[in-house]
Amino acid sequence: MEKLWEDFGFGLFFWNAIIFIGLIFLLRKFAWKPILDSVNEREEGIKNALLSADNARKEMQNLQSDNQRILQEARLERDSLLKDAREMKEKMVADAKNEAQAQGLKMIEQAKAAIESEKNAAMAELKLHVSTLSIEIAEKLLKDELSNKEAQVKLVEKMLGDAKLN
Repeated sequence: MEKLWEDFGFGLFFWNAIIFIGLIFLLRKFAWKPILDSVNEREEGIKNALLSADNARKEMQNLQSDNQRILQEARLERDSLLKDAREMKEKMVADAKNEAQAQGLKMIEQAKAAIESEKNAAMAELKLHVSTLSIEIAEKLLKDELSNKEAQVKLVEKMLGDAKLN
C-alpha cells in the first residue's frame, strides 16, 4: 500500500477522474437509459404475462364451471328423454294390449254371431227336412188309409165329429 502512495500522482488522478466522470456521463446518456428502458419493458412484459396467465386461469375456471353446468344440464335432459321414452313405450305397449284385447273380443263376438247364424240355418234346414219327412210319412199313411173306401168314410166321419160347428 505504501508503494501506491509513493507512486500516486495528482495529474494521473485528475485525468483518471475526468475520464471516469466522462465515461459515466456517456454511459448514462447512451447505455444506461436504453438498458433501463429494456429492463422496464421486460418488467412490464412480465407483469402483462402474469396478468394474462391470471386471466387465462380465471377463464379456465369459468369454462370448467360452465362445462360442469352444461354437463349437468345434458344429464338432466338425457334422464328426462329416457323417462319420456320409457313412458311412451309403456303407453304404446298398453295401447297395443288394449287394442289386441278389443280386437280379440270383437273376433270372439263375430265368431259367436257366425256360430249362432250357422246354428239357426242348420235348425231351419233340419226343420224343413223334418217337415218334408213328416209330410212324406203322412202322405204314405194317408195313401194307405185312403186306399180303402171304408177307411175313407170312417176318417171323414171322425173328422166331422171332431170338428165343432159354430
